Amino acid sequence: MGEQRKRFLLESLAALQQMGHTLWRPNLLGKLAAACVHAGRTDEALTVIREALDVASRTGEQEHVAELHRQMGELLLRRSGPLAEAEAEECFHRSLEVARRQDARSWELRAATSVARLWSAQGKSRQAWQLLAPIYDRFTGGFDTQDLQDAKVLLGALSSQQ
Repeated sequence: MGEQRKRFLLESLAALQQMGHTLWRPNLLGKLAAACVHAGRTDEALTVIREALDVASRTGEQEHVAELHRQMGELLLRRSGPLAEAEAEECFHRSLEVARRQDARSWELRAATSVARLWSAQGKSRQAWQLLAPIYDRFTGGFDTQDLQDAKVLLGALSSQQ
């Protein structure tokens, strides 16, 4: 599945590039990075995310930048170690900043969930809960979505650790 999806995305990106079309390229590159992760190619995924952020910077297409920063952070965490955690946290905070600036609550929730998971693993459960709970509480619907379900489970775990 991962290799097939990756091949399709690469073909789509090549076709768009050949037409001189850059719209949605950062989003498609983000999907390509996810396919790379699925195929076990974390380093390749990091390269693709960096390219996506570069394209977004050059073209001004900012719609998926918050999620790209969050993806970068999650990929960096796969490297393990304090330096990787610090770099990942920086990416998550960039993601939060962009999401808040764009008033993109779903991206903000995803980024906050990533930060909260990291902080929880570092023994900062209280800070994690204080970050995530108010963002989660602003939602009035969509509680059947994976992002909200993940945040709810994490908030429950954080509550029991305090």
